[in-house]
Amino acid sequence: MTDSGQLQIAQLNRRARDVLRQIVESYMDSGEPIGSRTISRLDGIGLSPATIRNVMADLEDTGLLFSPHTSAGRLPTEAGLRLFVDGLLEIGGLTEDERKNIDAQCAAAGITPTQVLEQATDALAGLSHHAGLVAVPKQETPLKQIEFVKLSPDRALAVLVFQDGTVENRLLDVPMGVTTSALTEASNYLNSRLVGRTLIEARTNVMDELAAQRAQLDAITSDLIERGLADWSGDGKESGVGSLIIRGHAKLLDDVAALDDLERVRHLFEVLDSQETLVKLVDLAQDAEGVQIFIGSENELFNHAGCSMIIAPYRNSEERVIGAVGVIGPTRMNYGRIIPMVDYTAQVVGRLIG
Repeated sequence: MTDSGQLQIAQLNRRARDVLRQIVESYMDSGEPIGSRTISRLDGIGLSPATIRNVMADLEDTGLLFSPHTSAGRLPTEAGLRLFVDGLLEIGGLTEDERKNIDAQCAAAGITPTQVLEQATDALAGLSHHAGLVAVPKQETPLKQIEFVKLSPDRALAVLVFQDGTVENRLLDVPMGVTTSALTEASNYLNSRLVGRTLIEARTNVMDELAAQRAQLDAITSDLIERGLADWSGDGKESGVGSLIIRGHAKLLDDVAALDDLERVRHLFEVLDSQETLVKLVDLAQDAEGVQIFIGSENELFNHAGCSMIIAPYRNSEERVIGAVGVIGPTRMNYGRIIPMVDYTAQVVGRLIG
């Protein structure tokens, strides 16, 4: 619970907290407004419809509730949801079956680290009934071989073979008119210096050496090596991740009524497909000791999508954050159920690939 959440909750009396809780829980269950008469019939309330109407009016004045149209019912605002999550939410635990499901999918015998992450995403999407996502760490396995293959006058394919058997193909721009012999020379140069090193380790070493030996290399070959290393290892501002795995796009469409309209979902898909989203997701995870919750416009990534995100970092054996797992869904998602799900999945992923 945040300090601001504690302060706001302290300002609400018991009646206000009870009514707010019932409205938020009803919203998470149905997505529909709820009125004072319906609330008065719920177990444990013990308040008349007139009293509840007065409490609802006070909560609306403080910005915690709103009336979506002319009905007498109310829905929580993002501020109301935040207050509920920070101070009133009762977080459940995973069932034994849910734990076994996550463990089994992530730890299947013989699967690669990338498959572990894909399975983790599938598990989150399946159990949460929303979109699951995993930010994948950059390849830090030592290199075994590098080859350049010419595709066109200004494009080449870099084929990277890692010592664990993984193969990556990456497109890069090359100087116009680059020759096959220049590609071969660049491949030979890099293979003689990069084998046994990770890309990040290799970049610093080779760039320093290249500066000293530039005169001994053809200008085009030097340019090719520099472009290739920059493309592989980034610009020095390492995000720590290489790709974003998302499962359950269709589950977001299932909630289109709760998300208001199809245009919001379309915008969300565009955001999820951008590389900038990937970097920001891991930046958010870097700041978290555990699970973080972003409701609606609190997260600039999804401020027009009417969605919430629950995200947790996973770490390597040195306790360094190398990626993040999470769930994206409508603001009415079941936070109490999904928070422990994301937290446990992050722990499992970190243990298996860290």
